[in-house]
Amino acid sequence: MLNFVGQILIYVVPFLLVLTLVVTIHELGHYWVARAFKVKIDRFAIGFGRAVFSRQDRRGVEWRVGWLPLGGYVKFAGDLDASSVPDQAGLAELRGRIEAEQGSAALNDYYHFKPVWQRMLIVAGGPFANFVLAIVVFTAMFSLLGDQIAPPRVAEVPAGTPGAAAGFRANDLIVEVNGRPARSAQDVIRVVSLSSNTPVAFVVERDGQPVELTVVPVRTVTEDAVSGRVAIGKIGLPLVTRRDEVRFIRYNPIEAVGAAARQTASVLETTLTYLGRIFSGRESGALLNGPLGIAKAAGGITAQATEGEAPASLKAANLALMLLQFAAILSIGIGFINLMPIPVLDGGHLVFYAYEAVARKPVAARVQEAGYRVGLALLACLMLFATWNDLQKLNLFKFLGGLVS
Repeated sequence: MLNFVGQILIYVVPFLLVLTLVVTIHELGHYWVARAFKVKIDRFAIGFGRAVFSRQDRRGVEWRVGWLPLGGYVKFAGDLDASSVPDQAGLAELRGRIEAEQGSAALNDYYHFKPVWQRMLIVAGGPFANFVLAIVVFTAMFSLLGDQIAPPRVAEVPAGTPGAAAGFRANDLIVEVNGRPARSAQDVIRVVSLSSNTPVAFVVERDGQPVELTVVPVRTVTEDAVSGRVAIGKIGLPLVTRRDEVRFIRYNPIEAVGAAARQTASVLETTLTYLGRIFSGRESGALLNGPLGIAKAAGGITAQATEGEAPASLKAANLALMLLQFAAILSIGIGFINLMPIPVLDGGHLVFYAYEAVARKPVAARVQEAGYRVGLALLACLMLFATWNDLQKLNLFKFLGGLVS
């Protein structure tokens, strides 16, 4: 029983804390942009199902927390359906009802009668807030902790590895990877792990001279405490950093914002690169995570931050920093996913509004309904695929096979 409670504290609680933070910021993005345009709002909800907390403010907005903390939403006054994009008939019915009950002037308070550009900004406010959260977190870290440059060197070159075949030598200093500066081992790992069976161009410094090398990473199954069991590209070269080559950079507030923006862009670029490789058939999509995978990662981070001998206060501070960084990366992912042109997501709403801006009329109801169903099906398939990946990474099928063998 104590072990079960411990597992909940390590995996479930950090996952819910991080997810709730990211979802709350996303929904606040919609909320504050809507407030800026004086839109009447009925409800701001975090979580689904029966309310465990609910109160109404002086503007008439119900602030609500549901018992299932796996999402959230902002409900605008007059919403007719889950898509929040009524067609001409729906708008006419809503207009007539509002005018009959409140008068024509009240139409200005309703989301659906705002100019299309304002509705687009309100929809985009959620993903934008996710990116802002990431930049704020990274800015705080760069301001408080600075940045570390730890040039990666090749510790040794095991025989038979892709690195050995490419001509690497022990003590080579890796300067560039695919034309980008290699500031740390993580810069190398990030590129190599997503380049299975794809040539990667290196520039190394050897005896004071630059040497160009090309290596093809081999897809290898690996396992760690954070990601679980995954298949990634590897070149078989252990990397080290000399203590005398490590440098710390301190940023002023403006420089920290710039560094944070570059870090956010780098995470987005890595995501786009990986998705592009999936669609081109060069990756299987095994690194896509669902809720179980995210909880596994949160638990792994918690375990890493609290292990070892250190004062409880230091462990708590370390855990908070690591979870905040994890929240920033997750926030970027959620912001990006919500911009995908799927009708049930913010990106799908933006597509509908773009059509309305060009055609001067909303998308037909039957088209919206079909798009909504297709969007739900796509999301369900994506969730099932990600959950399947999670279960494989957690070795659950091997575990179940052992139980019945």
